Amino acid sequence: MITEKTPGVPGFSPLASALEWASYACVAVLVLGLAGVGLLPDHGARELAQRGTLAWGGVLLAFTGAVHWGLALAGRMPGRGMWIVMALAPAACAAAAVLIGGQRGLALLTVGFGMFWLYEHRVLGAQLPPAYLALRRQLSVAICVLLAVTMFISDANGLP
Repeated sequence: MITEKTPGVPGFSPLASALEWASYACVAVLVLGLAGVGLLPDHGARELAQRGTLAWGGVLLAFTGAVHWGLALAGRMPGRGMWIVMALAPAACAAAAVLIGGQRGLALLTVGFGMFWLYEHRVLGAQLPPAYLALRRQLSVAICVLLAVTMFISDANGLP
């Protein structure tokens, strides 16, 4: 669990720092997708970059719910019905976005990330570590911006 970022401070974990960097690396894949949609010369290659961005965004959204599923299984969150549904909702949203595809799928992922971020901060904020919430806020904003810009660039390049 990410607690403190400064070595020498009680609770600092090199593993937590590595996991934080890995989280940012996962977002970097969306940057590559955006670059592909915007810069590749061939229409087919741009469409492949859009599909890859959509698929990776879906994986990331499903993963956010999986974190909550893991916390529930570990007994760190009570197994109330709403929490179970909310732990599964990101995966369902991600699957729907991938099935819809194109700009609409990117828009659905953007909304899904935004809504899950609101749920975590407004409903579960007191039960989750502040450092986790801060990291999720940074990642969610970056992901939402990247997906939305990819959607706009897709439109400008004539992609569905």
